[in-house]
Amino acid sequence: MRTVHEVSKLTGVSVRTLHYYDAIDLLKPAKVTEAGYRLYDDTALGRLQSILLFRELRFPLKEIREILDSPNFNPAEALEQQITLLELQKKHIEKLIAFAREIQEKGVYKMEFDAFDKSEWNQYAEEVKERWGQTRAYEECEEKMKEKTENEVRDTADQMMEIFAEIGKLQHLSPEDNRVQEKIETLQSFISEHYYTCTKEILSGLGQMYVGDERMKRNIDKAGGDGTAEFAAQAIEIFVH
Repeated sequence: MRTVHEVSKLTGVSVRTLHYYDAIDLLKPAKVTEAGYRLYDDTALGRLQSILLFRELRFPLKEIREILDSPNFNPAEALEQQITLLELQKKHIEKLIAFAREIQEKGVYKMEFDAFDKSEWNQYAEEVKERWGQTRAYEECEEKMKEKTENEVRDTADQMMEIFAEIGKLQHLSPEDNRVQEKIETLQSFISEHYYTCTKEILSGLGQMYVGDERMKRNIDKAGGDGTAEFAAQAIEIFVH
């Protein structure tokens, strides 16, 4: 765990900016002590890296939050997309440098503006936003959350953890067992009722997140016991196929 000042020193992001990211739910600390100190774990720092990469690519904070909070967000796929965007950005900058040097060498301005064309970058950026941004599921979740009070949001999250606790109690069974599969169906129905329409495709993506996101994995294992997240992910893969 690192304090907000340690994170600021490590990353170069100001304390004020980190506080702002917390306020807009872009980057929440892993824990807040009784004294009010924000503490960040490796999962939070990993999210911060994603935020900073998207900021380098000039993505607005609102769009970054929508991408990172998308139900189907896949960090590995998003990183690959960030690399592609950075390469397109590099290509654009190199083209501008060559254009400027040509003007410098010839001593005259050229009436050409192709070097300023960013349509390729813009098109790919839009594809990234469409892939992770305002999906129907995300919008549906946003609408449902608006209707809930802070206590209701917390109670809903607690109820979901209770489902994982019940799944954890079944770890002595095979993930294919009907009793386990019934719990996965309960989980799917709960998500659809309280968050967004949980299709099998979305549920499959969530199953991958349960083991791929360290914070989520830790919370699920805390609710159902060690191995619950992995067990639930295995059961989900059987359920969706």
